[in-house]
Amino acid sequence: MKRILKIYLEKPELAGIVFLIVLAIVFQSRSNGVFLNAQNLQGMLGLLPEMALVAVGVTLLMICGEFDLSVGSVFALTPMIMGVMLADGWPFMLAFPAGLVAAAAVGLVNGTLTVRFAIPSFITTLGMLFVARSLTIVISGGFPPVIPQGAMPREMFTAFIGPGGLIRMSFVWFVMIALFIGLILSRTNFGNWVRATGGFLPAAQSMGIPTTRVKIACFMICSVLAGFAGTLQVMRLGAPLPSIGEGLELQAVAAAVIGGTALTGGIGTILGGIVGAILIRVIDNGLVLSRVDANWFKMALGALTVFAVIVNAWLRAKAKGMKVETHQ
Repeated sequence: MKRILKIYLEKPELAGIVFLIVLAIVFQSRSNGVFLNAQNLQGMLGLLPEMALVAVGVTLLMICGEFDLSVGSVFALTPMIMGVMLADGWPFMLAFPAGLVAAAAVGLVNGTLTVRFAIPSFITTLGMLFVARSLTIVISGGFPPVIPQGAMPREMFTAFIGPGGLIRMSFVWFVMIALFIGLILSRTNFGNWVRATGGFLPAAQSMGIPTTRVKIACFMICSVLAGFAGTLQVMRLGAPLPSIGEGLELQAVAAAVIGGTALTGGIGTILGGIVGAILIRVIDNGLVLSRVDANWFKMALGALTVFAVIVNAWLRAKAKGMKVETHQ
């Protein structure tokens, strides 16, 4: 038991991986072998990057000890800015970064207000959720802009590639970004600062860690990833809709929690957030293939999130108790 708890503390995402394997086996059986066939995997992997990138950013921010409920609105705002500029004749090489700069600005505002005025990030980003969504609707006029044919280089971002066209280019972008963020978190001083800031803020400050800049940087990274994910979805669909991304912020938080990220900060991995995002996609797809009413999806997601929090809290408490016994 001690060995299992030790492994869990070092790899909090392992519980999610085990659950993912179990669900894959169950859905493969209930769908008569359809769940893991090439066509279904192509569909799941094609949609995964758009939600998983948001989950990566939210996971990083939660490890730093903060939340961002505005990512769903930024998911819509960023590509809307790009789409409106493209419709007005701006080149992609200017419209695309303009959208990402707007996303970074939202993160900067979120981080600055949260840190400088000691406002809970839940409140700050809840307000930004409404502000960014309203801006999206105002900018669009309530309707998706008509983007000229060929204005977006979809082959660079969403075209199918690989053997049998199994994955999209968006999946390649997602893997590269996730690896980069994961390496930053695990192999750099900045990653250590993020964990220290989220783990125990007063201790991090006493050690000379620039906690204010660390938190603001994490807010900005989170927003930019959400904006880029929304841009990928728009390139796949062909037009930016003002309503895309609604409810995505809660799914991203659920993915992080399911993947072993602590709600109190300081504990978690990027891999865990990705595992949580995959689990959500697997449940959504598996319920449909198993001919279960799709309205059960949110109930299953909510139950899984609560279950993950309970299990993670219990395992950490047991591990802490065993450490105390060892010292005695």
